[in-house]
Amino acid sequence: MTSLKPWADVKVGDIIPVLALPPVSRLNLALYCGASGDHNPIHVDIDFVRTTGLPDVIAHGMLSMAWLGRLLTNWVPQTAIREYSVRFAAMTQIGEFMTCTGEVTDKFQHAGEQRVRLSLTTANAEGQVKLSGEAVIALA
Repeated sequence: MTSLKPWADVKVGDIIPVLALPPVSRLNLALYCGASGDHNPIHVDIDFVRTTGLPDVIAHGMLSMAWLGRLLTNWVPQTAIREYSVRFAAMTQIGEFMTCTGEVTDKFQHAGEQRVRLSLTTANAEGQVKLSGEAVIALA
C-alpha cells in the first residue's frame, strides 16, 4: 500500500498509482478457478470454447474485478472502501497485458467522513476497455 495524501491534498483529476499486470495466462485462469469455484468451461476448456466460435478461453470477468480491487487496496486499506461497482465491457483474452487505473472524480463529505469517488478502468495494451467502474473511498 502506498502512502496516502490527506483528503485536503487530494484533487479531482488526481490519478492513483497504476496496476500493470503481466500477460494473462492459463495458469492465472486455473488458479482463479480453484480460488473462486468458478469452473465454467469457457475459462479453461479450449475444446469447449472452440465449439462456441471463440478462438481460445477467456478470463473470468470477476478476475478483472479482483484486479481493480487490488488496485484499490494497493492505494488504501480495504476498510476505507465504502462502495465498489463495475460494468463489464469486453472479453479478456489469454496473453493480453492488462492495466488498471483510477482517477479521482469527486470529493465530498458523507456521514462525517471525508470521501473521494474514483473512476476505474481495466484496459489492454491497445487501450480497449475491458471493465469500467467506480469506487468511493474514505480518506483522513
